Amino acid sequence: MELSELLYNKSEYIETASGNKVSRQSVLCGSQNIVLNGKTIIMNDCIIRGDLANVRVGRHCVVKSRSVIRPPFKKFSKGVAFFPLHIGDHVFIEEDCVVNAAQIGSYVHIGKNCVIGRRCVLKDCCKIQDNTVLPPETVVPPFTVFAGCPDPHLDLLRNQLGAVELQKMSDWSVFSMVSYQNAHKS
Repeated sequence: MELSELLYNKSEYIETASGNKVSRQSVLCGSQNIVLNGKTIIMNDCIIRGDLANVRVGRHCVVKSRSVIRPPFKKFSKGVAFFPLHIGDHVFIEEDCVVNAAQIGSYVHIGKNCVIGRRCVLKDCCKIQDNTVLPPETVVPPFTVFAGCPDPHLDLLRNQLGAVELQKMSDWSVFSMVSYQNAHKS
């Protein structure tokens, strides 16, 4: 998957000391419980629900527009409990996704319009194809491609660790700042 260069207007993003870029149009609920480990990009209209439980996001991650990241929950006889969400390094979450997983490993790609059910575990180096719905408590093994709804198992990625790692490391570098005048030229 080759990424094209993404241009953004610097005035529309907040850049932290550790290099995170967070859109001013995104919503971070309970920001004291959200940890972005560095050089992570949160694009416009994203919602991260740190008010429910802790959310930890690794380095060099991208969360594209209109995605919702929220911690998983479990129903008990006396109510509902929320659990922390851990996202690894070099994770790419495309547009319009709802992620309610317990854990997402490193070098994971989640396609457009996906729903990751509550308490799912996505191991390292896996891919979720566009429009996939993962049922609650699904475990996605390493080097696996999932697609479809509701029986999503598709294929196994073999001997691609090096290629996956290199591609994910380069994903973050295509996000470039452009001046306001250049961003609005047609």
